[in-house]
Amino acid sequence: MNIPVFDLTRQNRSIEKEIDSAIKGVIEKGKFILGPEVSMLEEEVASYIGVDFGVGVANGTDALHLALLACGIGAGDEVITTPFTFIATCEAISYCGARPVFVDIDPRTYTIDANRIEEKVTEHTKAIIPVHLYGQSADMDKIMDIASRYGLRVIEDTAQAFGADYKGRKLGGIGDVGCLSFFPTKNLGGYGDGGMVLTQDKEIAEKVRMLRVHGSSKKYIHSFLGFNSRLDELQAAILRVKLKYIDLWNKMRRKNATHYNDLLKGHDIAIPYEEDYNRHVYHLYVICIANRDECQSYLSERGISTAIHYSIPVSKQDAFKYLGYVEKDLPNSHRISGEILALPMYPELTEDEIEVVCGKLNDFLKRGRL
Repeated sequence: MNIPVFDLTRQNRSIEKEIDSAIKGVIEKGKFILGPEVSMLEEEVASYIGVDFGVGVANGTDALHLALLACGIGAGDEVITTPFTFIATCEAISYCGARPVFVDIDPRTYTIDANRIEEKVTEHTKAIIPVHLYGQSADMDKIMDIASRYGLRVIEDTAQAFGADYKGRKLGGIGDVGCLSFFPTKNLGGYGDGGMVLTQDKEIAEKVRMLRVHGSSKKYIHSFLGFNSRLDELQAAILRVKLKYIDLWNKMRRKNATHYNDLLKGHDIAIPYEEDYNRHVYHLYVICIANRDECQSYLSERGISTAIHYSIPVSKQDAFKYLGYVEKDLPNSHRISGEILALPMYPELTEDEIEVVCGKLNDFLKRGRL
């Protein structure tokens, strides 16, 4: 049995007729750039998250970049974030001319350790970007408290956590800004790239709307230099179909995670930890295991695909070595990057498939004890 770490085809088949109809509708209208589908998706996603404004952009990286610019982040500023994330989080900071300042992660949740943020605040600090990694929340109350006391913006990187809750509130709607990615493998993913900026602040929303179309609020009138970063009308139509199913799909992910947990408890691995305040949506089901690379090869040889998110902290990437961080500065991030392994996870994964994965994983662990 071959079990992929992601399988988009099963989900696509289940909604194929609706997707075909949505695409056909866009083609028949002949409006392909910033049309009614984008406007309706912006309203629907904003309503779902619980904010007033949503602005569709070309991808999740642009969502972060334009959000930072709209919050006034620029050259000489510092933005506190985690090194245990996809590089886009930190690229967006650098695109603004600002400097990423890294705080190590909580070794249980893999999200930024909120207890270590305040010590990194300086007179140059202007914002915090918590990353809701793998589908669960950072500790937002502590982060918002620090931000309030120091006058900092909070920009939530919610690329991996669409639909997740923090104390009953949807992630992406707690900070000043929430940033989404609609990359195909995300919990709410399109058939190509896409992203969105979410906010309660009308001025931020209007600034992002202008930034995404070359700094323009009126055709051919440009108030400042902007970008070409528009969510595609076809992607918006597809995402509107899929948004109707997101709660069901996230429920299925949680059910799959529970089945994994039941089968893997008591083994020589760390299974995902979920804080009481958090409703994890399991974009990824990630374990920590010794001899990770050997385990990944063992599973691959037996038809089970896995993935590593992420094998190198951003602070150690060549592009960010100029910041001068060393392993002792961020010990949890460095240790965990060598142990994490994402097992197959998607709503349509079956119980039988999970049992096969856990059976092979247990065989590997037994072999190590012989």
